[in-house]
Amino acid sequence: MRLLSVNLGRPKSVPYTDNPQGVTGIDKRPVEGPVRVAAPGPKGVAGSGLAGDAVCDLRHHGGDDQAVYAVAREDLDDWERELGRTLGHGAFGENLTTEGLDVSGARIGERWRIGPTVVLEVTGGRIPCRTFQGHLGEKGWVRRFTQKAATGAYLRVIEPGEIRAGDAIEIVHVPDHEVTARMEFQATTTHRELLPRLLEAEDALHSETRAAVHKYLAKYGG
Repeated sequence: MRLLSVNLGRPKSVPYTDNPQGVTGIDKRPVEGPVRVAAPGPKGVAGSGLAGDAVCDLRHHGGDDQAVYAVAREDLDDWERELGRTLGHGAFGENLTTEGLDVSGARIGERWRIGPTVVLEVTGGRIPCRTFQGHLGEKGWVRRFTQKAATGAYLRVIEPGEIRAGDAIEIVHVPDHEVTARMEFQATTTHRELLPRLLEAEDALHSETRAAVHKYLAKYGG
């Protein structure tokens, strides 16, 4: 398992973003050399966990529970075959493009060591949005991405440090439950009846997902 690329974005004006300022950092490109990774701070105030990476809409992106976004190269390859087009590293707006790692199937709370010092923890899957659809230029993309549920994973920073393309990835902790990033994504989108099952991973869940679970339980029980 290894890190194929580290991808950073710069603010870019586009016509398709939900951001009132009209800019997005979703167009992320591979960079050479080391990149500093650290917990950025609370959502709504802080942006990316990677130094030099732009997060332009702090309402929906960035913060400690979404400090880093990873996508498996294998999932990009699968989409290439389905869409009939090339998707380079960073095409989904991911910070990390990995090889040999089941990112969407990773368990909430699973921890990865990347390179000698950085440890990241899986918090949940990525919800597609209008900006993502506009960036790819694929009609009906939000629906297609949701149906496939190859969502990638958001991660929080447990141990900061530097990473670079080519670093080894080691899974250093696997929680004793079956709640994956894919399941978390499905529970918060198309299969809300799964929300109570997410409590198995409650301590490691994205804070917004945890709140959604308790709201669901208060209304419907479980």
